[in-house]
Amino acid sequence: MELRDKTIVVTGAANGIGRALCTTFAAQGAKAIVCVDRDASALTSVTNEINGFSFTVDVSHEDEIARMIEDVEDRIGPIDLFCSNAGVYAPGGAEAADDDWQRLWDVNVMAHVWAARHVVPRMVARGGGYLLNTASAAGLLNQIGAAPYGVTKHAAVGLAEWLAMTHGDDGIKVSVLCPQAVRTAMIEGFEDGVAAIDGLLEPNQIADACVEAIRAETFLVLPHPGVLDYMRHKAADYDRWIGGMRKLNRVYSN
Repeated sequence: MELRDKTIVVTGAANGIGRALCTTFAAQGAKAIVCVDRDASALTSVTNEINGFSFTVDVSHEDEIARMIEDVEDRIGPIDLFCSNAGVYAPGGAEAADDDWQRLWDVNVMAHVWAARHVVPRMVARGGGYLLNTASAAGLLNQIGAAPYGVTKHAAVGLAEWLAMTHGDDGIKVSVLCPQAVRTAMIEGFEDGVAAIDGLLEPNQIADACVEAIRAETFLVLPHPGVLDYMRHKAADYDRWIGGMRKLNRVYSN
């Protein structure tokens, strides 16, 4: 799909990858970019920069997502591309607080579910549309020291797969973004952690990779190309891969 003259929604748009997506889509000639975030002040900054539209929304609430989608379609136009990009992180294992598990479940998984629930039927009715869901390499490989993050990102990848295989014949294209470490607020304090083992990428590099994937209608977006090799090693010998991850856990969990 070409981005010129398209109406695009980006959640988590105020900072990091979301902001880079907005500015990159604007440079590609998008007709309207709807910037969605719960941080109203930072949201104003990006919308002013790109002459976009601002919606203050907490994506952990379905009613706010539904209302935003309805408002965009009524006031701005049919959504061609919906980028469900907002995400949160929490460390810990099974002992992590239930509140942390629930918060990550709501933002990292259910926000994608709710967006699809309310935008996909509209797209299907008019013959097609595009979803870009931000997950993580952790959704393919897991995350040392952060079970809530690894588990919810696995679920995000699984949902994207389901949407692609279920609605592809309806004209719905799906891409899922799975980077390793990106220089955003989420990585602050973890720049030397396991997620950055293959280096930090800048948000604009991630956005460029997304544009390329959307143009080619590629499902899996891997800005860190080494992730594909890790996936192949995992599939080829799961026990050996678990052993390698145990070694990483010993190094990075201390």
